[in-house]
Amino acid sequence: MIKITATAESPEQARALLDVGADTLYVGGHPFGLRLPRALGLDEIKEITLLAHRQGKKVNVAVNGLLHNEQVEQLPDYLQRLAEINADAVTMGDPGAILTLQELDLDLPYIYDAGTLVTSAEQIAFWIDHGAIGAVAARELTLSELKEMQSKLNQPVEVLVYGPTCIHQSGRPLVTNYYRYAGMSERTDKDRGLYLRDPKNPDSQYPIFEDEEGTHIFSQDLSLMPVLQDLYDNGLHTWKLDGVLLHGEAFVQIVRLFAEAREALEAGNFVPAALCNRLQSIQPQSRSLGTGFYLKDPKDIN
Repeated sequence: MIKITATAESPEQARALLDVGADTLYVGGHPFGLRLPRALGLDEIKEITLLAHRQGKKVNVAVNGLLHNEQVEQLPDYLQRLAEINADAVTMGDPGAILTLQELDLDLPYIYDAGTLVTSAEQIAFWIDHGAIGAVAARELTLSELKEMQSKLNQPVEVLVYGPTCIHQSGRPLVTNYYRYAGMSERTDKDRGLYLRDPKNPDSQYPIFEDEEGTHIFSQDLSLMPVLQDLYDNGLHTWKLDGVLLHGEAFVQIVRLFAEAREALEAGNFVPAALCNRLQSIQPQSRSLGTGFYLKDPKDIN
């Protein structure tokens, strides 16, 4: 059975996402969660968790930050609070954070998420042996690599099927520093809509923004709608939709569309062309869609 995980920026959006077919909501807050649509406080996470549990659905909380000593000292209290509000799982890849969670002996499972490092079934198997209930695959893997990975594992491997891929993260305010050097004063937040361009490709657009965690640079938006049948046939049934750069109802509509695709796949009547056309009509015109690394030959990726 296909499971859809979707990011949620507020209790209001969370309610809408649950109504259109999301099975799990992905939320988090400062300073432990990175690259979220909005950093949520514990009271909001609690409200969203209650909403999800009333519908028999789940909430995963991001603890995927780059943790320094100060954050590690704060982590036990945060994890304790998440356990108290009955969050279903946390996502984490920092071994120190995993050790902290295990030492607390809470009723709070973890999903292994170490970003670009999660590139083999053997690595995931190691963390499953150390208590993980699943893993988030690196976004730089190809479909052939993902198929092989999932075939060697009994636990689910999460695959990004919609949304941007982070290609760089720095704890420093890189854009602010550039503006200072240039003698400029500009906003650097997500809603400012800043992009980088490849000088060799004038049509390229790489979203960039700053927040409390530093500077984040993303690729174009990924969509695996054209190849969902291939994912389904190869046991890749845990889908992630990331609305980090897409707010409100627009993201809800896209999640609804992927939920329709899931129903069609499970009913045996999936027609990708029609759904791809509908997705293109919803997608912001300023951001193109692509398949990232997924359709490449692993030998062609340096």
